[in-house]
Amino acid sequence: MTKIDRRLRTLALVLSVGLSLLIFYVVVPAQAQTAPGFRFDPDWPKPLPNKWKMGGVTGLAVDKDDNVWVLNRPNDTTATEDNATGPNPTAACCVRPPAMIHIDKAGNVIGSFDAPQGHGMDVDSQGFVYIGSNTVRKYDPKSGQMVKEVARVPEAQPQGGGRGGNADPAARAAAVAAFRAKYPPETPMIVGGLEEIRLDEPAREMYVADSYLGGRVLVFDLDTFAFKRGWGAYGKPLAQISTNDADHAYTPNGPMPKEFAGHLTLNFSNDGLVYAADRNANRIHVTAKDGKYLKEFVVAPSTGEGGSTGGIAFSPDPQQRFLYISDLTNNHIWFLNREDGTVLGQMGSMGENGGQWYGLHMIAVDSRGNIYTGEVFNGERVQRFVPVN
Repeated sequence: MTKIDRRLRTLALVLSVGLSLLIFYVVVPAQAQTAPGFRFDPDWPKPLPNKWKMGGVTGLAVDKDDNVWVLNRPNDTTATEDNATGPNPTAACCVRPPAMIHIDKAGNVIGSFDAPQGHGMDVDSQGFVYIGSNTVRKYDPKSGQMVKEVARVPEAQPQGGGRGGNADPAARAAAVAAFRAKYPPETPMIVGGLEEIRLDEPAREMYVADSYLGGRVLVFDLDTFAFKRGWGAYGKPLAQISTNDADHAYTPNGPMPKEFAGHLTLNFSNDGLVYAADRNANRIHVTAKDGKYLKEFVVAPSTGEGGSTGGIAFSPDPQQRFLYISDLTNNHIWFLNREDGTVLGQMGSMGENGGQWYGLHMIAVDSRGNIYTGEVFNGERVQRFVPVN
């Protein structure tokens, strides 16, 4: 082999190795996406004032100033947690809190007002608070007075057996059928209870999830509260939602139901996609804002009663690369790649220590990337988790 041949062979080898390294450094980081890390912040919030004992947290929102609004259920407090309530207290602890509590970045309570207990809430850039219960009500937080409410049907859905319900299965089935005939799936009002509220101020729209027929996504005008559009599972028009309960049923590890199974929450991303979490079916549906179905993510499909896909939040980067999903049953936060739904990791476990959860229900993220969580069951508290990377 001549000197020229050896040099050419060496050059070819160098180029080959260099190209391999280039491919390695370009491809591997894209494949090695990992979940973000967080640490529990024991200094937030500060102890509540006025001997308040918080009830189960059913709504959580971060305002434009990165302060946190907490909707809780004072009725969840037990008799021993209300000993200091009323004119004749029997102990130093505790007092039922107002339903809405406003907490600043340092953990101090900076405001509160009482409102009907409910589920789901949001706050607009002007500071008005929107609370879900049997409808959506807009409140002025300074006065605590209701400003406006979304129209709802004038009667409640028939209940099952037990207190206030109908214990006769045949009679209940007949009552449910009559109710659904009177209020078909396309009814342009709130029919069931409220699960979640999200405000799209640039578009002047309000997204609402009610619980009727396993859950419906409803969009209202933010100024007039007039109904605009809505859809069900897989983006189907409201009128096509099935009233057959079998179409809403889900068995762990089984096929996905044709319709939403129950406890539907939602959120929308900066790039105009709507994420609807069907908690009782352990899945998330992604649609455009007009309801056009795009894809479905499944999380912890073996999870039974209670489900795994609760609240939805996004990472604070401009691309919102990650979905943060609160899991009531497994007491985790799941971290998903927002593009394809790949589960990148999870954080947390069941427990009553700081940094654990007992009934992880609500989740929110501020502009700095801090995660806020709210618990029901035995948890009944809010916590903060700070990014570590």
